[in-house]
Amino acid sequence: MTQPPFYVSPEQVMADRADFARAGIARGRSVVVLGYDEGILLVADNPSSRSLNKIGEIYDRIAFAGVGKYNEFENLRVAGIRYADLRGYSYDRSDVTARGLANAYAQTLGTVFTQDQKPYEVEIVVAEVGAVIADDRIYRLTYDGSVADEHGWVAVGGDSARLNEALGERWRPGMDLQDAFALAVDVLSLPAEGGDPAERIADESLEMAVLERRRTRRCFRRITTPLRDDG
Repeated sequence: MTQPPFYVSPEQVMADRADFARAGIARGRSVVVLGYDEGILLVADNPSSRSLNKIGEIYDRIAFAGVGKYNEFENLRVAGIRYADLRGYSYDRSDVTARGLANAYAQTLGTVFTQDQKPYEVEIVVAEVGAVIADDRIYRLTYDGSVADEHGWVAVGGDSARLNEALGERWRPGMDLQDAFALAVDVLSLPAEGGDPAERIADESLEMAVLERRRTRRCFRRITTPLRDDG
């Protein structure tokens, strides 16, 4: 006797894919992106930063950060560079914006989530530094292509809900780079929920970069020395 085909509702399929993607992202180490008076700071908990970067440059004033499966968000980063180069060459460099890039990423992530067997296990941030603080842009994109326009700060990966809560309590507009760095490290050093107080994250586990507002054209700069305030 022939067995009837096994049926799973579309709603259940989407829910299972979302749970799968969220679980993969939560296992990754976190990235914090926050604005300061002269630009945007990106800090990642990444012991493998010498060989595998979570943070990278996309275009003149645009940076990228990713968490989750490295090969998946690295493919997205490379695709973003190609998109930016082609658009800047075909039109004008000023036509390459974080908003346009975020929209392109959203289409890719959304298509993969709905049509492929396995969704991307990634969460990414696209940041663009403006001429003034009010022009800074930070976009957070999730595995299903959802886009959030963040204002001033965002944390992705790991226990991002707790990290974002801590950032919301302590971040303030116009803070300087030293204070922004100290806040990012404090947040990344938070212990697991219900755990013992954690030690400050080790310098060698930090990957850092900034988008500097005053720079002409290429604003991205990697930081290799922790910004400790010894004074």
